[in-house]
Amino acid sequence: MLNIVLVEPEIPQNCGNIARTCAATGSRLHLIRPLGFDISDRAVKRAGLDYWHLVEVLVYDNLADFFAKNPEADDLWLSTTKAPHSYEEAVFRDNCYLFFGKETAGLPEDFRMAHFDRCIRLPMRTEARSLNLANSVAIVTYEALRQLGFPGLLGQGEMKP
Repeated sequence: MLNIVLVEPEIPQNCGNIARTCAATGSRLHLIRPLGFDISDRAVKRAGLDYWHLVEVLVYDNLADFFAKNPEADDLWLSTTKAPHSYEEAVFRDNCYLFFGKETAGLPEDFRMAHFDRCIRLPMRTEARSLNLANSVAIVTYEALRQLGFPGLLGQGEMKP
C-alpha cells in the first residue's frame, strides 16, 4: 500500500481526482490542513463520486501533527519541481509516503531542505512551470506501484481471452 500525502491542497477537483487514483490503487490519502475546500464539497465528491467510499482519508492540522501521528513515516519522497533528482531514480517501497504540495506554492522550503535527498521531480521542459497536481500524483503513484509489481491490482481487462 502507498500513502499519498497532500500538503495544503487548494483545488477540490484535484483532490477528488487524486482520491479516485487512491481508490483505484488502494492507496491511503492523507490531507494536511489548511485545505482550500471542505472535503464534503460537491466538487470533490463529483470528481471521485463513485469512489469516495473506497478511499481511506486521514486529515491532519499541519505537518507536525502528521508526523506525530505517523512516526513510522520515514520512508518518504517529496515531489517538487525544485528537486535535484528525477522520480525514476527513486526506489519506492511498500507503505512509503509520497508528498505533494499545494498547487500555487508546492511543498514548504524548510520541509524540502530537511529531506533534500528525498526530493524528486517529473522531467519537463524548462518553460513549463509544472504539471497539474492530480496528474503528478498519478504518475508518481503508478511508478511506485510498477516498481512494487502492482500488488493486488488487475493487470488485464475484460478483453483478455
